[in-house]
Amino acid sequence: MAETSATPLGAPVPGGPARRPEPTVLAGRHVRLVPFDVARHAGTLYALSHGPEKEALWAYLFAAPFPDDAAFAAAYAEAAKKADPLLFTIEEAAGGRAVGHATFMRIEPAHRVIEVGNILYTPPLQRTAGATEAMYLMARHAFEDLGYRRYEWKCNALNAPSRRAAERLGFTFEGLFRQHMIVKGLNRDTAWFAMLDTEWPRAKAAFEAFLDPGNFDADGRQRRKLEDIRAAL
Repeated sequence: MAETSATPLGAPVPGGPARRPEPTVLAGRHVRLVPFDVARHAGTLYALSHGPEKEALWAYLFAAPFPDDAAFAAAYAEAAKKADPLLFTIEEAAGGRAVGHATFMRIEPAHRVIEVGNILYTPPLQRTAGATEAMYLMARHAFEDLGYRRYEWKCNALNAPSRRAAERLGFTFEGLFRQHMIVKGLNRDTAWFAMLDTEWPRAKAAFEAFLDPGNFDADGRQRRKLEDIRAAL
């Protein structure tokens, strides 16, 4: 059927495709994200993510806990070769210890859509300013350096901590994809979240106010929550 003037169409999108992310260093005050290096990072990350009471770290990741450090290193050596997902190690800024990882994934430059995922935060990184800063650095890079207009976060719908983290960071819940995947032989319904380029300036301002040294007391405790700062903007 021929289109008429009454046919609803989307708004024009100026500009060309976004850039593909490449291995680089994203440096902050508390952490820096660097390309994964097996010799430099694998042993430390294996030790911090394996052992008693750490299996829960792997509950919602596609990989299971690894039987030994050699298996871990072999798997991550292969992962580090890929451009999508593009794997970054999260290092402590002071000392360079590897304390986690995250990836850019499902990268679609033509549509200017990119996802952050495969996030592993070991105990030394969890609930720290560095944990928030790592996500700020990746979002800023996606929007400001690479030119994406949609930044996605997806997780198992049963992963309550991940869903809370997405909303705390400023992502908007968009819906549930039922029976989306089979992971480790189990059904996965996927919760979808996203942040748009038009929403980034407010999210960025909240991140930067939260990460300001004045927002933390002498013991490193936050004075104002990230979500409260964003709500007040």
